[in-house]
Amino acid sequence: MMTIFCTFCTLLTCVSGVTVVTQNPPVLTVNKGQKVTLNCNLGISTDSIKWYKQTPGGIAHHILTLKYDWSEHWYGSNVPSSKFTFTTKSSIKNYGLIINNVDVGDSAVYYCNIWDDSFKQHVFGQGTKLMVSDSAVPPPVVNILPSSEDQSSSKITLVCLINDMPMGFADVRWLVNGISVTDGVFTSSAEQQPNEKFKMSSYFTTESSEWEKDKDLTCEVTVGSRATARNIKKSQCSD
Repeated sequence: MMTIFCTFCTLLTCVSGVTVVTQNPPVLTVNKGQKVTLNCNLGISTDSIKWYKQTPGGIAHHILTLKYDWSEHWYGSNVPSSKFTFTTKSSIKNYGLIINNVDVGDSAVYYCNIWDDSFKQHVFGQGTKLMVSDSAVPPPVVNILPSSEDQSSSKITLVCLINDMPMGFADVRWLVNGISVTDGVFTSSAEQQPNEKFKMSSYFTTESSEWEKDKDLTCEVTVGSRATARNIKKSQCSD
């Protein structure tokens, strides 16, 4: 569902002639308890603007609809009005979604949406990724281990398992002897666990000859302001 929704957004904002809705900032990292404003420039006059919240691996949930002339507004199901409010700037085409007293659970991608009556299409902004840090929240659990060795191609794949992430966003880096590498790296999207935290995996494929040199391989995971790293070397592993 997430892939469909994001593809839908991209297609509509890129169609020739259709109004482009601009959101800023594209990424916002804040501390728990702050008040944040996510901006959306509509580009055209329209009847109303809608805001949606989407967590990784989940569907987009309606937060707020605001009439263009501010005559009325309404919230999505189970959305507290004390958490989400709105503001406008000097131009009637520029709207802001205000999130009060942010918590880690507010970490998500927020999309604004309008109906372009000229082209009879919904148009979405590119989204703003909000990441809320809380120093009191434990860092994610990270483990690294050799996954498989392809004898036919003389390569080995290492997997970094990341669990109990407080939010669905993370920066993952692989390092070889302390030097960051990107070749052979693939990182999956986050999925929500039954405990409402998130998990993801990252893979690093390298030559078996490099693994045999007993190099120090590191998976470094940063979630919000918290970083966790795990190391592995061939000499540490049982045959």
